[in-house]
Amino acid sequence: MKIAILTPTFNDWSGIDNVVRMQAEEYSKNKKNEVTVITLQGSIKPEGYKVIRLGMPSNSFFQRLYRLFFFLDLNKINYYNQLKNYDKIISHFYPMNWLAHRARKKYGINYIFWNHGIDKGDNFLQDIYMKLLVFFNKHTIESADKIVSVSMYTNKELKDQTGLESDEIKLNTIDKKRFNLSVKGDSIIKKYNLKNKIVYLYVGRLTARKRIHLLIEAFKSVKERVPNAKLLIVGNPTFRRYYNKIKKMADEDIIFTGIVGYKDLPSYYAACDFYVTASAWECYDLPVAEAQACGKRVIAFDVCSHREVVDKKKGILVPEGDTKGFIDAMFNAAIGLKRQFI
Repeated sequence: MKIAILTPTFNDWSGIDNVVRMQAEEYSKNKKNEVTVITLQGSIKPEGYKVIRLGMPSNSFFQRLYRLFFFLDLNKINYYNQLKNYDKIISHFYPMNWLAHRARKKYGINYIFWNHGIDKGDNFLQDIYMKLLVFFNKHTIESADKIVSVSMYTNKELKDQTGLESDEIKLNTIDKKRFNLSVKGDSIIKKYNLKNKIVYLYVGRLTARKRIHLLIEAFKSVKERVPNAKLLIVGNPTFRRYYNKIKKMADEDIIFTGIVGYKDLPSYYAACDFYVTASAWECYDLPVAEAQACGKRVIAFDVCSHREVVDKKKGILVPEGDTKGFIDAMFNAAIGLKRQFI
């Protein structure tokens, strides 16, 4: 079977892209399948499948405009003709749905849309952008033979935004051969001098909706009572202005690691004591699942899909908007470790 998996980007630091990676690897285990990931840009190296990169602007601002109005690039939009010999197309996010939508209309190819949700904007202009994205997204997924949502939350969100129903809810999975209790974090502890420290970890995009600024403020409050605390922030800066803002907020106990390769990521989870996120929106939150698989307790706000992902017995879900409660949860978790300096 010839299978095309479509995603706008294919990079280590994107949760959606890692879902695509695992899906491509799983399909390619069957030697009868010929799997191709089609993306605009990305750096993940394929194992057992092919990757075709169509290209897009390098500037982040123009990338966002290009992706929204992708259908205006006639050369790229007509790439759907190259899909005529495929048996199945799985599209993971707009604007790649355009290719799947057109291939379905013209060639009758089985089209599956994998719904990861669409967030709101951070401000007025971004809100307009997201509303246009929802509008175009609906148009390109109405022709899908099947819609799969990655959580109950994204299923409800899809219905609220478009009126469309998911055919299946399939929670994201993680690579348990990679993320598990046997992983060691010694190399990371040594690299960042974390021995005898209380280590909090965040992994993900560095954007305003992830509320890294709030996380930093909360950590600083905790550090006043837990002086040996450290915060590791792993991720790719999406918007330079926001990144510069949070970098200015940081002190010597807040470490920005930059992008970490997928193969190295488990060691970071193993090196931390707690996984923390102040994110305002998550379709699923893979880092939470990965951290828990490595035996780490999670502290997060009770938003979106977190009730479905955060361990109900060990994790801590703080009511949305309760910043003091979030700080207290971080502090009380540290107290629970019973370290000498507390």
